[in-house]
Amino acid sequence: MSGISKELASRIAHFARFPQTGVSLRQMVEFGQHPSQGTLLRASQFLHDELPIRLAHRVVELDSLPDNLNQMPSVLRVKRMYVDSFNELINFPKVTERIKDAVRTATVQSAAERRHLPENHPNPSCSDMQRNATSHWIPSIQHRYHYEVQPTELPVEVSEYNRSFVKTLDKIKRRHDPVVTTLAQGVVEYKKLLKTNRIDNHVQHFLDRFYLSRIGIRMLIGQQIELNQPQQHKDYVGVICTNTNVSEVVQEAINNAQYICGDYYMLMNIPEIELHCPKDLEFMYVPSHLHHMVFELLKNSLRAVVELYGDEADKYPTIKVVVAEGNEDITIKVSDEGGGIPRSAMEHVWTYMYTTAQTPMLDPEFDKSDFRAPLAGFGYGLPLSRLYARYFGGDLKLISMEGYGTDAYLHLSRLSDNEEPLA
Repeated sequence: MSGISKELASRIAHFARFPQTGVSLRQMVEFGQHPSQGTLLRASQFLHDELPIRLAHRVVELDSLPDNLNQMPSVLRVKRMYVDSFNELINFPKVTERIKDAVRTATVQSAAERRHLPENHPNPSCSDMQRNATSHWIPSIQHRYHYEVQPTELPVEVSEYNRSFVKTLDKIKRRHDPVVTTLAQGVVEYKKLLKTNRIDNHVQHFLDRFYLSRIGIRMLIGQQIELNQPQQHKDYVGVICTNTNVSEVVQEAINNAQYICGDYYMLMNIPEIELHCPKDLEFMYVPSHLHHMVFELLKNSLRAVVELYGDEADKYPTIKVVVAEGNEDITIKVSDEGGGIPRSAMEHVWTYMYTTAQTPMLDPEFDKSDFRAPLAGFGYGLPLSRLYARYFGGDLKLISMEGYGTDAYLHLSRLSDNEEPLA
C-alpha cells in the first residue's frame, strides 16, 4: 500500500480479512434503552473490534482502485483519513482485567433472565452475491455486542474508559466529515485525467459500497456518542427517534427547500408544496436521514419547476407530497410538473456526477459534512438519498413523464429489522 508503513499495511490487510457484523435499527434501539455504564462498555468493546474491520475494508478497496483513480490527490486524502482513524483505534488501550472482571460479575449470566436482541432479516438492497460472498460463519450482534449488564456499582474506571473512547470516536467522526465531498472531488480529478464526462459501472458500484459503508460507520459512532450523553432527548435512543413524526419532519424539509429555492433564484413567488400526511403518523427512524432524503427530492422538484416556467413566472404548479402508511412500509411520494426526464436520461439519474449544474471545485481545506456540503453541482443528491433509504431496508424510485413531470417514491421500512447492507 502506497504511503503506508509496511507494518501498518500488514495490520490493515489482516483486519480486512475479517467479516463485518451488521446491526439493525431495531437492535440498536433494543440495546440502547436505559443502558448502564457496563452495557455501554460492552458496546465500546464491540466498536473497538468492529470499526477497524470496516475501516480496513475501505482502505484496501481505495488502494486497489483501477486506472489511477487510487492516485488522485483527493482520493489519497480520503485514504489517509481512514488510515489515521484505523491506526488510532487499534492503538487505543484495551480494557484492563480489573474492568473486565467487574463487568463480568455484573453480567446477566442466566439465559432465562438475559434479554435477547431481535433477529435481523437480510436487507433487500443486498444482492444474493453480496449475501453469499462470505462462506464462513459471521458472529451475530447478539454474540459480539449484547450482554446485559446489571446496573450495579462498577469501578470508576468503567465510566472513565467509556468517556475516553467516546472522545476518540468524536475525533474520528469530525475527521471524516469531509469524506463525501473530498471523494467527489477525487472523481472530478479522475474524469479530467481520462477526459470523460461519465464514470463507468465499476466506479459507480465502488462509490455505492463506499458511501453505504460510511453511513454505517457514522451511524455506529453517532449512536455510541449519543448514548453516552448524560441527558437523553425524549423519544430518542441515541440518534434514533422511536416516535419520529413523519409530518413534522417532512414539513421542516419543505420549509428548508422552499427557503433555499427562493434564495437561490431570488424569487418573489416560491412554488407551493402541498403536504398530505396523517398528523399522528409516527415510526422508528433517524429523523436527520428522513429530512435529508425528502429535502433532496423537494430541491430537485423545485428546481425543475422553476427552470421550466422561469424565475419571473407569476404562478407555478403546486408540488404535492403524499404519505401513505402500509403494514411494512411508509411511502412518501413527491410529485412535480417540472417537465419530466427523457427516457434516455433515466438510467443516468442514479449515476454519481450526473448533473445539469456546473460542477464546483472544492477548496483543499473544505471540511463540511454531507448534510451541509454544496453537492448540487456534484450530482450526488439522488444517489446518496437512495443509499440512505436502502441502509435501513427502504428504497427510492423515480417514474417520469417527459413533457409533464416526475413522481419520486421514497419507501421506508417500518419493521426496522433489516441488517446493514455491508459489502
